[in-house]
Amino acid sequence: MADQKKFVEEITSRDVDFAKWYTDIVKKAELIEYSSVKGCMVIRPAGYAIWENIQKNLDARFKATGHQNVYMPMFIPEGLLQKEKDHVEGFAPEVAWVTHGGDQKLAERLCVRPTSETLFCEHYANIIHSYRDLPKLYNQWCSVVRWEKTTRPFLRSLEFLWQEGHTAHATEEDAREETIKMLNVYADFCEEALAIPVIKGQKTEKEKFAGAVETYTIESLMHDGKALQSGTTHYFGDGFARAFGIRYSDKDNNLQYVHQTSWGVSTRLIGAIIMVHGDDSGLVLPPVIAPVQVVVIPVAMHKEGVLEKARIVASRLDGLRTVLDDSDNSPGWKFSEHEMKGVPLRIEIGPKDIEKNQAVLVRRDTREKIFVSLENIETEASRLLDKIQSDMLSRAKEMLLSHIYDVADFEELCRQSSEKAGFFRAMWCGDGRCEEKIKEEAGLSSRCIPFEQKQISDKCICCGAPAKKMVYWGKAY
Repeated sequence: MADQKKFVEEITSRDVDFAKWYTDIVKKAELIEYSSVKGCMVIRPAGYAIWENIQKNLDARFKATGHQNVYMPMFIPEGLLQKEKDHVEGFAPEVAWVTHGGDQKLAERLCVRPTSETLFCEHYANIIHSYRDLPKLYNQWCSVVRWEKTTRPFLRSLEFLWQEGHTAHATEEDAREETIKMLNVYADFCEEALAIPVIKGQKTEKEKFAGAVETYTIESLMHDGKALQSGTTHYFGDGFARAFGIRYSDKDNNLQYVHQTSWGVSTRLIGAIIMVHGDDSGLVLPPVIAPVQVVVIPVAMHKEGVLEKARIVASRLDGLRTVLDDSDNSPGWKFSEHEMKGVPLRIEIGPKDIEKNQAVLVRRDTREKIFVSLENIETEASRLLDKIQSDMLSRAKEMLLSHIYDVADFEELCRQSSEKAGFFRAMWCGDGRCEEKIKEEAGLSSRCIPFEQKQISDKCICCGAPAKKMVYWGKAY
């Protein structure tokens, strides 16, 4: 146990310093290493394996809804970026520019993609001609660059990995349906794979994506009570189509502009997993996306038959992502290491267990120990992983619901936001000036206008004018 205590002491308690705790986790669990470029990170195998499982799960969901993967160039000519005024203005402060190729100055600057709307639009203008060409349901997995002033691993970095879907449709109705459909795909994925409950809704005019008609979001709540925008979908209308000349001949041979959408999630989801589920001993990974679901640890490995039996047990779990830790480290050190890395289920087997034809199964999320007959090891391991997944979601839902506060008075909102952390539901008149005042005086940004509305009062919490919508407000990453 001395090894275990020393290992854990290296992590700052999350209730003492949440930011330091987060940094300790990403480093000690070997998810990232800092690079020589400030604001960029090396995603190490343990971190990248989580992203691969996120990617695999999401990609299957995209393909089940008819989407295809493509890949666009990473460079965007300045002239192409300038074609959609609102879009370029929204991204201008974050754009990285390439000005030279070798020692030659370029005739036209190239933008390193912060997002790929303009590239997809150029491509769609070239390949869409008839209604028979629609819809175009494309997605790409890539990295993007945004020159952020303040960075933090996974949550906000100069370069990050993501997927971006870009679709073109014949009608507004079809495009709007796509926008909501993909928001629901994201929400289902977060709950079913990441065990993270989300609030679904629409962004305000101030918070919407540059160039979009409407932006929709899934918002999740971290352990420290701050919100994290975990995924967004955007309805573009025909604005980009008009700027880029994306038209098709309809069934009556009339030229029409397409209606478009885009949607994306990124490696910030790994940050969400850490901040929703992690504890003072390290990561706690949901089994669905955990790179290793089960670790088998032989106890008193030097004794005859122990290692052989552990190997047999591990081989019987070939339907699960299982590793056998037969390193020469002490069992206590191994327990701590695999706890740090968030492995959902640990199987311990020693001489006394072999005598009783049993193994000890230890849950990472609750540390509960269960003694299981070796005859039932496959069934029990699978059952426990399912239970861990559902229990993690239940606890996260409980955390979310216990940190939602309904407020009808502005002074009360300011007071509560200084004393509590979480989501504050309050009525809003729709005026951006009230939204700005709430941000300045209460320190809260609008997170979303939820689909599920509740009439807290009939007046705007800020100005007292007739309220139009109930809004979730919060402090956010």
